[in-house]
Order: sequence, then structure tokens, then C-alpha cells
Amino acid sequence: MRAAVYVEPGRVEVQEVPVPEIGPGELLIRVEACGICHTDLKKIMYGLLPPPRIFGHETAGVIVAAGEGVEGFEPGDRVVVFHHIPCGDCFYCRRKLYAQCPVYKRVGVTAGFEPAGGGFAQYVRVLPWIVPRGVMRIPEGVPFERASMVEPVNTCHKAIEQLDPQPGDVVLVIGQGPIGLLFTMLARLRGATVLATDALPYRRALSCRLGAAACWDPYNADVIELTRQHSEGRGADAVIVAVSAPGVVEQAVSASRPGSRILLFSQTSREEKVVLPGAEICVAERTLFGCYSASIDLQQESARLVFEGVLPVEALISHCLPLDAIGEGIRLALHPAEKSLKIVIRPQA
Repeated sequence: MRAAVYVEPGRVEVQEVPVPEIGPGELLIRVEACGICHTDLKKIMYGLLPPPRIFGHETAGVIVAAGEGVEGFEPGDRVVVFHHIPCGDCFYCRRKLYAQCPVYKRVGVTAGFEPAGGGFAQYVRVLPWIVPRGVMRIPEGVPFERASMVEPVNTCHKAIEQLDPQPGDVVLVIGQGPIGLLFTMLARLRGATVLATDALPYRRALSCRLGAAACWDPYNADVIELTRQHSEGRGADAVIVAVSAPGVVEQAVSASRPGSRILLFSQTSREEKVVLPGAEICVAERTLFGCYSASIDLQQESARLVFEGVLPVEALISHCLPLDAIGEGIRLALHPAEKSLKIVIRPQA
């Protein structure tokens, strides 16, 4: 089969590799769609993991083989796959901190080499601890491209549940890439008034179409003052930082009111430093917290939001590219053109 193999920092090559062989309790899935996630891009561009690996974890496809002992699935089923599933019984799982579970941290889907998701390949092998709880059927009529959005929706849904915006709250979402736009839609679904920022005019316009009351260019607008004007002078009740850039967390704090909640969603690099006056957190009683990856508790509801069209996620998909064009897809994801948003790879195209 063909797969996009990460061969060295900053470089992915489409190569011929063996189709994965499955064992008892495992599934072989033909990948029909896999979104490009910035988490994978960071690993590729900065060499965070040793090569070779095959990345891609926002995977939708068709089961072509089921190993001995698999129950509930059979060849021909259209499915989405989660590449992390927690054990359910450790210290962290009992506290619903699933992303910190040692079992969760093990990647359970592979197209070869060290398991890394494997969705940028024509076939993936789903390992035994993933199959019972990490594979979900796609309803008839739902395109694979839309279905591939279930995993990223879950990650944002989990973060929104933790942020817990209330009806009437003013929520500032910094960044309106695909993830920021998902946050805009989810916060509106909770009844919040959403304000947003992004440097690209197309994204600002789309943000307003998807529910933002206003979306500003952070380089040409006084975001802090405008946020106060839209919140009776107090500042945002909650802020979501959906982009990684110097000074963005400091801006989030300055744009928020005392007692607000500030969610860091894109600060995944250990090299990124945040420096804040302690009083802005302590004396002003702000809550600054992070959220990472998906929640098994929200899989069914996240899938419903996607499958039933409650969230118009297809509006975020700007490009569907064949596997041979994955280099172009990576470039577009790293350096967005005016109308580029979510990039989806179609390995069978």
C-alpha cells in the first residue's frame, strides 16, 4: 500500500509499505479520509518523535477485515477510529483525566512502524484495546470527510465542557482556524455571545457566519477595548486561546474580567513560555487552565453533533487532497492561504 512516511524532521515521503497484518481482537480499516491536525504537524516539523512513523489520527474508513474474537464489527462497516482509549480504572481515569492515563498515552492505531495514528496511509491496523470502545459506525449518508471531524470535535467539546460557559456569557475565542471555529460554534451552542479574532479576512467573515457576534483582526484592532465595549466594560467572562503565538496568552488575560476562566488549548510546546503578573491570576481570581485531547465520555455526543449536522463542520473543510499531495496539504496547514482551513487527505484517491 501507499503511505506518507515521516522520514526526518520537516520531511514526509509517500512510499510503498506493507499492508498491516492484524491479529486476534484487531481490525484492518481502509482509510477513506483523514484530517491533518496541527499536533501531527508539530511532531513532523520539529522532530518531536523519532522517524520513521506514519501519522494521521482523524481517521474515517471502511472495515475490510476483523480478527478472531472481534464482536460488533464486520467487514463493510463504515467507521471512525479514535487512536487513544483510556484504561478506565487508573488514578487518572477515576478522576476523568483520561489524557493522563498511561494506557491512553499509548497510540492504538498504526499503518506500520511505531504506532502513530497511521491515517496518512491506505490501510490502518486497530489494536485490541481500541476496538471495543474506540471505533464508531458512521451512519449512511454521512460523507467520510465529515465523519473525520468527529475526533477534533471531541477535543473541543471536552474543552468547552471544562470551560462551562453559561448562557449570556461573553466568550472571546482567539484564533479562527478550524479549531477556533469549532470553539465558536460550540460556545454559541451553549448560549454564549462569542467574540473572536483572526488575521485572515476570510476566516473573520466565516466566523461571523458561524455565530460570532464580531471578529476582529488582532493586528489592526484594539481587541482588549473592543471586548470591554461588548461586555458592559468588564472584559470577557471566558477566553479560549485557540492559536499559538507570542503574547497571545497575555492578551487573553488582559481581555478578560476578574474572576474569568481562560482556556489554553494550543500551547502544546514545552518551548513556549508564558510570563504573567501573579496578581492578574491571584488577586483578580482568574482561573487559567489547559485541556488536551479527547474524552471517551463525550464520544457519542460529539459524533451526534457531527453526524446529525448540528455543527456544520463541512464549512471548515477547504481542501480534500490525494495522498500524493500531502506535502501541499502540510504547507497549506502550516501557512494558510486566504481560504484554506481544514485539510483532509483521501488516501484512496
